[in-house]
Amino acid sequence: MKQKVAIITGGASGLGFATAKKFTQENILTYIIGRNRERLETAAKELGSNCIPLAGDLSSLSTLPQLVQQIHQAQGHIDILVNNAGINLKKSLTEVTDDEFQKIILTNLTSVFSMTREVAKQMIAQGSGNIINISSMAAHYGLPKVIAYTASKAGIEGMTRALAVELSPSGIRVNCIAPGFIATAMSSTALDNDPERKQKVLSRTPMGKLGKPEDVASATYFLTTEEAAFMTGVILPVDGGNSIGF
Repeated sequence: MKQKVAIITGGASGLGFATAKKFTQENILTYIIGRNRERLETAAKELGSNCIPLAGDLSSLSTLPQLVQQIHQAQGHIDILVNNAGINLKKSLTEVTDDEFQKIILTNLTSVFSMTREVAKQMIAQGSGNIINISSMAAHYGLPKVIAYTASKAGIEGMTRALAVELSPSGIRVNCIAPGFIATAMSSTALDNDPERKQKVLSRTPMGKLGKPEDVASATYFLTTEEAAFMTGVILPVDGGNSIGF
């Protein structure tokens, strides 16, 4: 069997890196894409020969067709796309500028559309593929001071359903992971500096703990396998029950 080829945006750190690690361990040739070339190369060195770093700015939409074409020309096929890259902005609604809102939407939503469109062209031609979008619990219930991020992630989930309906007849499954509170370096620092918020998070999470990046990576990998062959258009919470916690 030919080796599968995957693309993970934002693959040099956090959830993207954990997913890249899982994929490479499963013998999937994995391209990690991000803006910071040095960080990409450091991550690729750790991930080994199944990882290829590729620098690119996803918010520069006009460059994305060539980026995808470069990968397809090198490998002849693209089997998996994980749309993981994203940015956040924590600000009160009345302080968020139009430019700030648009920047979040561009990076978190529009670039996902553009990357998916270009990869889908290749997947339609080959008659198979898996696309996994990374959403957030912010799309499931109201969180204050993250209006732009929330809007972008709600858009991701709607787009996942629409893409699944359109692409599944062509042999392409489209699903989405909605992570809860995961213990990344960034979230741990934020919660450790705000004990009241951390207690609130843990008290409404039935499993009583934060998730690990590997939890999201394993769920993402599962959705690309034959074990999930009849799943498409699914929004899968990986959150220890947080989204149903009381």
